[in-house]
Amino acid sequence: MVSRQSTGVSPWLSKSTSSLDVQLLVGGVPCTLRRELLAAKSAKISALLEANSQEDLSHFLRDIPLEPETFELVARFCHGFEVHMSSENVVPLICFAYYLRMTENHSRNNLLTMALTFFEQRVLPSWNETIKALCTVEKIFQEAVNFGLVDACSDSLIKIALVDPSLLGEPIKNSMCVDDNNDDDDVYRPNARRRLFDPERQQEDLTRLPLELYEPIMLAMSKSGVPSKYVAASLCKYAKKWAFSTSTGSEKMSINKRDSPGEVIEAVERLLSQERGLLPCTLLFDMLQSAIILEANSHCINGFEVRIGKQLEEATAKDLLIPSQYDTECVRRMLKTFYGNYTSSDISGLITVAELLEDFLAMVASDKDLKPEEFISLGDISVAASSGTQRSSDGIYRAIDIYLMQHRYLTESEREEVCRVLDCQKLSPEACEHAAKNERLPLRVVVQVLFVAKLQLHDAITTEMKDSDDRLRKEEAGKDVAKLDCGGQRVRSEMKNMCSKVMGLERECCMMRKEIESGFSRSSVKKEKVSMWRDMKRKFGCISNMHDYNCQTKKKNM
Repeated sequence: MVSRQSTGVSPWLSKSTSSLDVQLLVGGVPCTLRRELLAAKSAKISALLEANSQEDLSHFLRDIPLEPETFELVARFCHGFEVHMSSENVVPLICFAYYLRMTENHSRNNLLTMALTFFEQRVLPSWNETIKALCTVEKIFQEAVNFGLVDACSDSLIKIALVDPSLLGEPIKNSMCVDDNNDDDDVYRPNARRRLFDPERQQEDLTRLPLELYEPIMLAMSKSGVPSKYVAASLCKYAKKWAFSTSTGSEKMSINKRDSPGEVIEAVERLLSQERGLLPCTLLFDMLQSAIILEANSHCINGFEVRIGKQLEEATAKDLLIPSQYDTECVRRMLKTFYGNYTSSDISGLITVAELLEDFLAMVASDKDLKPEEFISLGDISVAASSGTQRSSDGIYRAIDIYLMQHRYLTESEREEVCRVLDCQKLSPEACEHAAKNERLPLRVVVQVLFVAKLQLHDAITTEMKDSDDRLRKEEAGKDVAKLDCGGQRVRSEMKNMCSKVMGLERECCMMRKEIESGFSRSSVKKEKVSMWRDMKRKFGCISNMHDYNCQTKKKNM
């Protein structure tokens, strides 16, 4: 085996004085290789030499970009030494072997077959090795595409990602969009032992790839059914690495030679799904900010605005401070998107957005450079967002108070114009009390506040009196009901006693009827009749005792 000399230069990467050697300049490095050895393995060189044995081969490499390391591997192969292939050199080696036509038709066990076998068996089945191989195609991109190597790598990555999409990156959790239904039950999750000992888990990142490779691969993954949340995670990492202004380092400088950050952010927007909630609203605002700073095209900027608008209730006041801080039209467009896509019957989202704009207005009000017309425009947007939510104007009042405090130089008419966005009738009693004593407010507004406070006081007194009357009526009605209940109980008791007496009489009547029908003698019947009527009269209180009965009998005889 031939090794590099102590000088660090390979024996083939040097000048030669032999006329039998091919003298080449590879990447600025002079290289030599014996003609007959190269012709024995290369159909291209063999054909050239057969046509002209004295053919000058010094320029035959001008049609293909070649690195000295790749030429050295070919020279080692031609001299019969072992070739150490890896994912970092196999793609350039295949391209050079294709170019030289080092096929089996020309020579058995030729270099092209060996390189393709290694590529198919050792590179393509592995996520890491495939990405490493793709990272080497920068200088031979067109050749790698023409020979189908890029498509083979892309197909391999897609197949692996469909099995384990987490290789693209873990989905970015959105705290505002928690899905109670866990849809990730079918997602591949290697156990802890595999994550610890499987070297594949220390995966290479697709974000290493240049945009010309990364974009078509991610587009193909989306079309092939890789879950959009994993695609979004990879896009987010790519944007942070190559587009955001916080990215630094030599790697960034390397990619910027090929792809500008503006091109990167535009590609990320094209690849990002329109699905709501894939990325946190704050991260979408970061992408929008980068797009504006990098002067991306209007389609890219509008795309991020639409995505933000769909989930605007998740934003914070600081998020709205995009580079063009007080771009009211941008805020309007996001609000229009939000209301156009809000289909829930729950108005909590509308209230959240109204509060968001009030907080944003209060935050920017402290800016001494904020012009009155800009503040009024933002105030109109905040008022529009609060309409239909039955919210008070306390938030708007707080922002106006801050603005007037920071802009004391405003004239009376300018302060009145600023207060134009305030609806005094929607102020709470506490806010009215504060505003009535606020010396920063124009006099006209203070008068309006006092009038509203008077109306609120009148309404409060009227409501209190009405409530008091209602309570009194309820108490009186309760007493009457109690009396009726007592009288009713007494009547029910008397009726119950009367019923028991009537039932007793009915029983006695039945007994007497049975006695009459029993066939007693006439005398006995008469006596019984006397006895019966005596008892009947005594029952109804006509006679009280036997003495009264005897007296009445004597009077009758007389």
